[in-house]
Amino acid sequence: MSTSHAANPDRLLPADPGTRDIARRLLTHVEDLPIISPHGHLEASMFVKDEAFSDPTSLLISPDHYLTRMLHSAGVDLADLRVGGTEGKSPREAWRVFTSNWDLYTGTATGYWVEQEFEHVFGINPDRINAENSDDIFDELSEILAKPDFRPRALAEQFNLEILATTDDPLDDLKDHKALAQDPTFSPRVLPTFRPDAYTKMYNSGWAEKTTKLIDVAGDGKAGWEGYLQAMRNRRQYFIEHGATSADHGMHDTDTTPLSHEDAQKLLDKGLAGTATLAEMRAFEANTTYRFAEMCQDDGLVMTIHPGVYRNHSASAQKKFGADIGADIPFQLEFTNGLRPLLSDFGENKDFHFVMFTIDETVYSREIAPLAGYYPAAYVGAPWWFIDEIDAMNRFRASTTGTTGFSRYSGFIDD
Repeated sequence: MSTSHAANPDRLLPADPGTRDIARRLLTHVEDLPIISPHGHLEASMFVKDEAFSDPTSLLISPDHYLTRMLHSAGVDLADLRVGGTEGKSPREAWRVFTSNWDLYTGTATGYWVEQEFEHVFGINPDRINAENSDDIFDELSEILAKPDFRPRALAEQFNLEILATTDDPLDDLKDHKALAQDPTFSPRVLPTFRPDAYTKMYNSGWAEKTTKLIDVAGDGKAGWEGYLQAMRNRRQYFIEHGATSADHGMHDTDTTPLSHEDAQKLLDKGLAGTATLAEMRAFEANTTYRFAEMCQDDGLVMTIHPGVYRNHSASAQKKFGADIGADIPFQLEFTNGLRPLLSDFGENKDFHFVMFTIDETVYSREIAPLAGYYPAAYVGAPWWFIDEIDAMNRFRASTTGTTGFSRYSGFIDD
């Protein structure tokens, strides 16, 4: 029988006995409820293929930004963790790197999550994680992952997953979502989410080629800015037909200043020609954010924003390993002024749902909570990325609930 603290049912409850008893009673009301995940980055194809996970490293280490960035901060080469598809070390060798550095996670939310996985999913005492036990644990996990009960579909059922929203490119054909929706043997609903970032950020590699294709494929024969807007409307409708309920936007900042049709056309032309300045690129992105909110008034999609993150901060790491390897760094931003054009025009619509996420904690009580405490459309997004851990969650509640109560809150995401 495990003696790990991860097995203690009171492990995250208050120390005060009276308060802990209240927490226990509250927990009994929610701990067995199904999981509704409105935002995440799993692929629908995973459940269509339903293949066994190949090894512990490719499942638990290489794709996990939380794990790899901590190791990298201590000087571990990301290549040694097989990040970005690199294969310098074998999966077993990469696992040894992780277990040999397990002490780095002491006091972190990441360490706690790993302990919970080991204890409650795999049945392995997390106190065993160290260099000496590395190979034994790797072999045990490999045997477990080979079992039918640990394939994606079976895990989804075991975890009581009711709804999972993926994050998808506007031109995705969504064939995997359709296949799952038509499969009577799979009960969880896997819904697409419209994520247009690749077509709004002129400064990203491949933007011009992707945008040209978008207009050609979905613009109903229209050209330029009008074709761009029509293509976005059409693809949003396609997503809705395949179950989508929301659109997610990884904005650089919160600017939502709209442009005239003529000015938007000029910036689009400059972007496609490769002559737009950075300021013009940002202005184009701000205008698209406003226009997407405008589209929400017609098609009813929820609009969520995730601004204030410098994506791929390390140019050298991006060059070596590719994008989206966890080298994302927050920066300070404001919401009140940037969102005023959007909320002034659409925030009074009670049928519009606009969710504001941030990893800049300073804006919760100063800006986000007051905005959500006034505009019927505005909601406070849950703590995300670097602040989805217990201390930050408590700070979040202290800085928002007094202004917004609980009803103006989006609910948790497992980003």
